[in-house]
Amino acid sequence: MAALRTLWLRIPILVRAVLTGLAAALAGTMPWAFLVSANTKYMSSLPWAVPIMAGYLWLYWRYVRGNGWPRSTAEARRANSRANPLPGELWGPALLAGMLGLVSILLFQGVLGRLVSLPEQQDLDVTRYPAATSLLWVLMSAVVVGVVEETSFRGYMQRPIERRHGPVVAILVAGLAFGLGHFTHPEITFVLLPYLMAAAVVYGALAYFTDSTFPSMVLHAGGNVFSAASLFLGGRSEWQLSPEPAPLIWEVGPDASFWGAVVALFVVGAATVWAFACLSRAAQGR
Repeated sequence: MAALRTLWLRIPILVRAVLTGLAAALAGTMPWAFLVSANTKYMSSLPWAVPIMAGYLWLYWRYVRGNGWPRSTAEARRANSRANPLPGELWGPALLAGMLGLVSILLFQGVLGRLVSLPEQQDLDVTRYPAATSLLWVLMSAVVVGVVEETSFRGYMQRPIERRHGPVVAILVAGLAFGLGHFTHPEITFVLLPYLMAAAVVYGALAYFTDSTFPSMVLHAGGNVFSAASLFLGGRSEWQLSPEPAPLIWEVGPDASFWGAVVALFVVGAATVWAFACLSRAAQGR
């Protein structure tokens, strides 16, 4: 064990952080992917995968925060999970900055969708299952994604890189890994990589300024619920502003709706920068 630990510590911190973050992400998300897939095939009238995953997620949460074996890594796991309580006065600025950032990303996708063709999202046909079962699947998926991806990417991966290489490198590396990690979904292509990386930048900036993953967990989970509702009820993919794709400007020219989206992007983008600057000042002044 000592030899393995010595060998591990010789690996550059950037590589170690990426490998650790990916391992934490897989350990948290793969069980749910297996469970919900099995639940759609067997006894789908009952959401039996949800309580099983809830128990597993509780154990996962305890472990990444420092409980369990080996005790020699307990403090590192606790610190890198970044599950630090957030002072009450920072919740408002953090959520405001994060929500403005996510709105900016949607507006950016609205502009991008007029420049290139965006893929259609492929997902579960919820009409085949009881509404209560589908709802519980959506809610559990949102909780799993919020807890696991923020802990693994903004905690285990981003935090160690921050300490060695600074926040810009850390957020970009974690964002790239976050974006590429979504390529397991068949509809995700390189045209969506800027969208995924932009979301990762918003979540990463929140984690850096607050030194906590709790605000990004809330927004990430809430965003997934919103995306699922938009897809299942309105037929709109999470990266689309409308169910029907708008014509490309190369085909019809830049019309008023395109320029309106560009103006809205700049306005909300400026508000996002202001909100993060306020969050930074509030965090430094506590």
